[in-house]
Amino acid sequence: ASAFKPEESRRPHAIPLSLPPVSKFKIALCQLSVTADKERNIAHARKAIEDAAEKGAQLVLLPEIWNSPYSNDSFPIYAEDIDAGGKESPSSSMLSEVASCKKITIVGGSIPERSGDQLYNTCCVFGSNGELKAKHRKIHLFDIDIPGKITFKESKTLTAGETPTIVDTDVGRIGIGICYDIRFQELAMLYGARGAHLLCYPGAFNMTTGPLHWELLQRARATDNQLFVATCSPARGSGDGYIAWGHSTLVGPFGEIIAKAEHGETTIIAEIDYSEILQRRMSLPLEKQRRGDLYQLVDVQR
Repeated sequence: ASAFKPEESRRPHAIPLSLPPVSKFKIALCQLSVTADKERNIAHARKAIEDAAEKGAQLVLLPEIWNSPYSNDSFPIYAEDIDAGGKESPSSSMLSEVASCKKITIVGGSIPERSGDQLYNTCCVFGSNGELKAKHRKIHLFDIDIPGKITFKESKTLTAGETPTIVDTDVGRIGIGICYDIRFQELAMLYGARGAHLLCYPGAFNMTTGPLHWELLQRARATDNQLFVATCSPARGSGDGYIAWGHSTLVGPFGEIIAKAEHGETTIIAEIDYSEILQRRMSLPLEKQRRGDLYQLVDVQR
């Protein structure tokens, strides 16, 4: 009913979904093993990206913190000055070079970034010409304490980002989050209202929350916003350090699992068909049914 004022449920109004540059394409989720050897990690990631491109992937997604062990002790040691580039940031330089060489879009997982006296958990997005199109600094830091299970506080070393990141690429409009960002549905809703086709979350859920929440959150974000969600985790390691859950996944706009890895090192390649977004939104016209007379999503920075 018009009295519900659905057009006022977003402020500013939601951006209509644009026609993407491609309707179908292949995405690769590179679930990489990560070691303490940074040079090896970079070379290993490069090989995985090149192999995925050879198999037809037009978009490659890497895991959270793929060039470094995931620990507060490691972040300052492995951090790079992304803005300086070159030798100051060998990880992002590699991504730029491979994106340009293979003519693909890369959502480069995340690496520890040094900017002045601050450290960030940062995802770089490179276009098919090698250009750095966007840089997302993890907005919600992973500070949790589950007694007897896991305690981790990223805020001991990292600074939270301040800006949601949505970027237009050769494979559509992509909203970026990093791991813990996926728990905050407001960020995904904001990306949906900004016309995203796909949300990408590099992440490293752990052995406590992974089995319970990893798939649940991905399917929820996709279903609530009627768009695609892709995640990429490091492969599960062994030893005394942080152990990732794995299970990199691609979810469709109806909450369906399109492809999913197990916990070991692998690259999964799957097809995204954006026509499914419009199909689902016609069947379930949520945007026309929102109650703008009762609630609003306010995009502060827009």
